[in-house]
Amino acid sequence: MTQYLRPGVPSLALCLVTAAASAWEKGESVQRVAFAELREAMRAEQGYDARRTTNLARFQAGVFLRLAERAQARRPQGPPLFFDHAEWFQAYLETVGLSAEQAPISCRLSVTSRQDAWMEYRRHHVLQRATEGRPVRLALNVSVGPQPLAQVPARYSYEDLSSIPRLRVTVERAYRYRLLDLGDQVLFDQIEGLYGRPTSGLLGLLFAMIGEGRAVFSRMAIANDGTQVVVGQAKKAFLVRTATVTIQPDGTAEQGVPEGRPDLAALEARLREPLGVEYVPWPEPHDGRAP
Repeated sequence: MTQYLRPGVPSLALCLVTAAASAWEKGESVQRVAFAELREAMRAEQGYDARRTTNLARFQAGVFLRLAERAQARRPQGPPLFFDHAEWFQAYLETVGLSAEQAPISCRLSVTSRQDAWMEYRRHHVLQRATEGRPVRLALNVSVGPQPLAQVPARYSYEDLSSIPRLRVTVERAYRYRLLDLGDQVLFDQIEGLYGRPTSGLLGLLFAMIGEGRAVFSRMAIANDGTQVVVGQAKKAFLVRTATVTIQPDGTAEQGVPEGRPDLAALEARLREPLGVEYVPWPEPHDGRAP
């Protein structure tokens, strides 16, 4: 199914955007995140408009990293955390003061697709090595998908009519990624199951011929005034596209870094530096099934 965003509500994938799966399959217990704790972690996110979809990756990363840090302090040996899709959605609505009908379409589609989340925060399950001088504060595996018996479509799509260029997003019923906190930036890496392509401009003509590109990574950093700089990469066959987006706290987004902001240019340069990280291999091929 394809759904459409009204102008002013860009998509989460534009900003992007396991060992837990292995644990689930082996029958290992999980820590179900309580609704009150989830809502508390969400309410701690301040300084930007979390109702805007351009800020949802920032919001999700902040909540996940905060809960992972608490879990490490409480139970360093695990097991993984589990997030119920309905409770996440309800906590989000209460935090930002929206009704279900007013929520960003990406959130609503995730709920109708019953996409729960499992998060592995034990570092030795995620990271093998990181470059010296670039300490990794937290390293997580995040797996999102429905429970095994859920009857949901294999994927869903929607079109962002407000981005420049416009973007069509496709999300598989189950997807996963690595989430790293590097102190000065946050990295969504090794993304599997998220796709997108421009639908307007010259890039739109090109991608209309070659199809949707696969999201590879998204790296974000925050300036002192709360402005977010995001560098993301998508790949289709031999074509690799790396782009920068600047997002204001109110959710207003533009391509590239605006002139007269050397601080943002410095963040972009930092985000484009190579990262020498090696991950523990995913426990099994990702075939679109739930954990």
